[in-house]
Amino acid sequence: DTGVDYTHPDLSANIWTNDDEIAGNGIDDDGNGFIDDIRGWDFYNNDNNPMDDNNHGTHCAGTIGGAGNNGQGIAGVMWQTKIMPLKFTNSKGSGYTSDAAAAILYANMMGADVISNSWGGSSYSTTLKNAIDSSSALVVCAAGNSAKNIDSSPFYPASYTSPQVLAVAASASTDTLTSFSNYGSTSVDVAAPGEYIYSTLRSGSY
Repeated sequence: DTGVDYTHPDLSANIWTNDDEIAGNGIDDDGNGFIDDIRGWDFYNNDNNPMDDNNHGTHCAGTIGGAGNNGQGIAGVMWQTKIMPLKFTNSKGSGYTSDAAAAILYANMMGADVISNSWGGSSYSTTLKNAIDSSSALVVCAAGNSAKNIDSSPFYPASYTSPQVLAVAASASTDTLTSFSNYGSTSVDVAAPGEYIYSTLRSGSY
């Protein structure tokens, strides 16, 4: 959502790179429509630098793929993986659904196996649903943080009925739902720890 600090010492080894692109030559070497997209794309600013200017994306990235057994910081769920930084929001975390859909289409095109979406809203978007429906990836989506039943008050993309979507609520250390997490017996598939999570932040911090 907000991008990733791809220089973070606990993330840099696990950042995806586009090996079919030559850095800095101003040419779309791989013909995918994006120039010099070495490490993903910033769809908000329409450039090849998806650096995080908010912290949220970097925090999520560390939870997923912070390097393990390296004597520093934290260890993600997957110690060795490839994180493709895709940014579609500004520094305040606001962005356009059309850019979110474009980011998902990029991930589809570049072969992502899992697409992480820790964002959402109440507005239904056919464009976004079509992007998800066209994906061969597992599309993991946050259930949301408004303590609402999203069966009756939908929160997208978590509430889309697409078979690719895995909607995740936030659980507490007591293995119960957090006070803030959305829920829904139909819309939400699973819960995972989502409170007091120590993880990576911008500029090499935690």
